[in-house]
Amino acid sequence: MGIFGALTTSVAGLRANSYALENISGNIANSQTTAFKRIDTSFLDLIPPSGNDTQLAGSVTAKSRSTNTLQGSVQSAAVSTYMAINGDGFFTVQKPGSFSDNNPIFAGVNNYTRRGDFALDKNGYLVNGAGYYLQGVPIDRTTGNPSGGTPEILKFQNDFLPSQKTTKISYRANLASYPLTVKHDKSVPGSELLRPADFGTNPQIVGTQPPPFGDNTKTGLQTNNKAGVAMTGATLMSGANGSDSLIVNFAVGETIVVNGTTLTVTSSGGTNDATHIPVDSSLTTLLGKIDALSGNTGTPSTVTGGAVVLHTGTTNDLSITSTSSGFAALGLTSPVTVKRTGGGTVGTGTVVGNDVKTFLDESISGGATTAYDGNGAPVNVQFRWAKMDSASLGTGHSDVWNLFYQTNPSATGTQVAWTNVGTNFSFNSSGEMSPVIGQITLTNLTVSGVTLGDVAMSFGTGGLTQFSDTNGNAQVNQLEQDGYAAGQLVSVSVSNQGRVVGAYSNGRNIDLAEVSVATFNGANFLKRVDGGAFEVTNESGPALFGKGGSISGASLEASNTDIADEFTKLIVTQQAYSANTKVITTANTMVQDLLNVMR
Repeated sequence: MGIFGALTTSVAGLRANSYALENISGNIANSQTTAFKRIDTSFLDLIPPSGNDTQLAGSVTAKSRSTNTLQGSVQSAAVSTYMAINGDGFFTVQKPGSFSDNNPIFAGVNNYTRRGDFALDKNGYLVNGAGYYLQGVPIDRTTGNPSGGTPEILKFQNDFLPSQKTTKISYRANLASYPLTVKHDKSVPGSELLRPADFGTNPQIVGTQPPPFGDNTKTGLQTNNKAGVAMTGATLMSGANGSDSLIVNFAVGETIVVNGTTLTVTSSGGTNDATHIPVDSSLTTLLGKIDALSGNTGTPSTVTGGAVVLHTGTTNDLSITSTSSGFAALGLTSPVTVKRTGGGTVGTGTVVGNDVKTFLDESISGGATTAYDGNGAPVNVQFRWAKMDSASLGTGHSDVWNLFYQTNPSATGTQVAWTNVGTNFSFNSSGEMSPVIGQITLTNLTVSGVTLGDVAMSFGTGGLTQFSDTNGNAQVNQLEQDGYAAGQLVSVSVSNQGRVVGAYSNGRNIDLAEVSVATFNGANFLKRVDGGAFEVTNESGPALFGKGGSISGASLEASNTDIADEFTKLIVTQQAYSANTKVITTANTMVQDLLNVMR
């Protein structure tokens, strides 16, 4: 080859470095291009055939080396439809071959890109900045699963989302072990419970037999006598300082009204009969007369531990009023109302209009939700809990609750206002349901004349508990239903699960499509086309779906070009190019010297 071979090799070197310079310039020019993949340059030596002792360094050529698998940094973006792929894979896209009436006409040839700056155009397509249209798999709105596996061009129109009837209500709550109802009185056992006898129509579950009337008690405050010690049954209603008498004396002429009958205080040694009591009588005598007037023939009322313990007996409820200062010295506050336990009619499972106030006073709120009928009409479904029994009442009792929903908020008279769901929810001493009730059915749920049909109400395995709560209410942790009204598509966004989500005017967010991510066994052998897109080649292999990276919504992938690295390569390429020109200069001088020999 000699001198002329050196000249041609240097020219090849110039050409190769010029090729490298072109790649470097393209990389630098696209350093801000979304998801651009830089092109590196590989130099290959070209060795002519020769013997072992005559081998030459040979010439050189340059080839491009793709970096399609090298990811650029992912950065957040303000546009909700922008997206980036974390890991391997490409968005599947198509570019229209033509347009008709401003609508794209597609040739059916897929391209692939990492450029995720997609935005919704006027026709409802997601198009990126290079004009490529996104493909994906539509989502079945009923099941929430992809309908098929073949990607198709996604189009989202501003149509209506059909209404969906409520078929399921998910409910989780903690019921206070002692509910603070309007009628609760911690000095009266069971006063926090719903009492069937207070209702004209018993709201317990249909067919439930009410318990027989039972004795109930009320305990007053512990009180000392004038001697400074706890009063007893022997303590007198009035007396001198330092004596065993009430701290404040009853006065002659004062009255105590028991269940509508007046008991009058008379002078010492005065009239002493069913409706009169001498002022110097003992508390045992006073309590005996109160029991007689109330009809209590069972356990007598007593003074125990310095406190008055009143008993109702089983015949009547107990009602006491008095304006006497001496009555207050008993540790009781007028009026005193103690109701017997038990009583009432057979359970009907409903609360009628006449009993609504009583029901509200003896139950606690369980939350409310808006449900929908088949036409998408909203219905406000309200719930209330009533505690029916308490383990604190002793042997034979357990913690039992009933759940009610409002049927008619305007009910009057005998019209049904609230309906019992027909299930006893029992809780053990650990505050857990026993047995566990995971789901019930609200049969033919009807509210304000709107019928929703049978609606499943799900509590899960531990969705209902009964723990202590100082607020004494039901702490509702979840109250959701699956129905909704019709709505129009307002906007779309991309979730981090790689799904296009539609936001509708009815407040629903519905998954509309799943973005298709394609991978290739030879991703670096894809053919580049304009706009950061690629075409399949024999070397790349076909597109594979189902094992690509994850998608980040409202994000974009930056170019993987490193400016500092490109500048370094630029310097090296410049030096190599200059060195090749020196070889040409030297070879030229040698040729000139050879020509001079011939002169």
